[in-house]
Amino acid sequence: MKQKQSTTVLSQQEIAPGIFDMWIRTGLAAQAVPGQFIGVYPRDKSTLLPRPISICEADRGRGALRIVYRIAGAGTEEFSHYRQGDSIEILGTLGNGFPLEAAKGKRAFLMGGGIGIPPMLELAKCLEAECKTIIVGYRDSRTFLRDDLERYGKVYLATEDGSVGTRGNVMDAIAEGALEADVIYACGPMPMLRAVKVYAQEKGIPAYISLEEHMACGVGACLGCVVKTREVDHHSHVHNARICTDGPVFEAGEVQI
Repeated sequence: MKQKQSTTVLSQQEIAPGIFDMWIRTGLAAQAVPGQFIGVYPRDKSTLLPRPISICEADRGRGALRIVYRIAGAGTEEFSHYRQGDSIEILGTLGNGFPLEAAKGKRAFLMGGGIGIPPMLELAKCLEAECKTIIVGYRDSRTFLRDDLERYGKVYLATEDGSVGTRGNVMDAIAEGALEADVIYACGPMPMLRAVKVYAQEKGIPAYISLEEHMACGVGACLGCVVKTREVDHHSHVHNARICTDGPVFEAGEVQI
């Protein structure tokens, strides 16, 4: 159920240039599912819509959510100045998450690229897979969340400049390590997701991809996140879906990217 609430910032730190790690006290942690997101409202009342930010981690014991985001505009620039004790308005939880049951007893790839890495952490915590292989891609050696991810599975790194791990992208890391899986979960930039879709089709394995990078308002109001689908939507009778409400996670074969 979507809830708008005023809550409190517990902590915030910059963990890479322009990338911030914030904990928020909220009862929404109890219902959060890996792959979902929240809407964060700027204080500027001229801004009507919340900024959609993926859930990085949920601490149900202390009632807190963790978000890791990149400054991308005026809204996220404002958020980056929040400190412990500041009030913050959020809406959540939003979207449909990753299907955890698809990996039970199987070998799973958890693949993240850039700011698509944060949702892989909560997924790694919750996923009951026989083997979890985490493959993440960065621009350079500033590998944020690496230590967190290593607590939940074997981590393989790829960097664009080759400073850490495999030189190249996540697909290069798979090839270099001769890695194999029965199911894929992925979040990252569109070129990466397209490559994941092709790889999954070639291997004949299911892939669940998060298309959250295309979202604008995050609540279905702006229609700025429509994606072409294979099947006709039974409500609108057209081949499309709204990423924010029908996704952000889709089976790769169901969407045209």
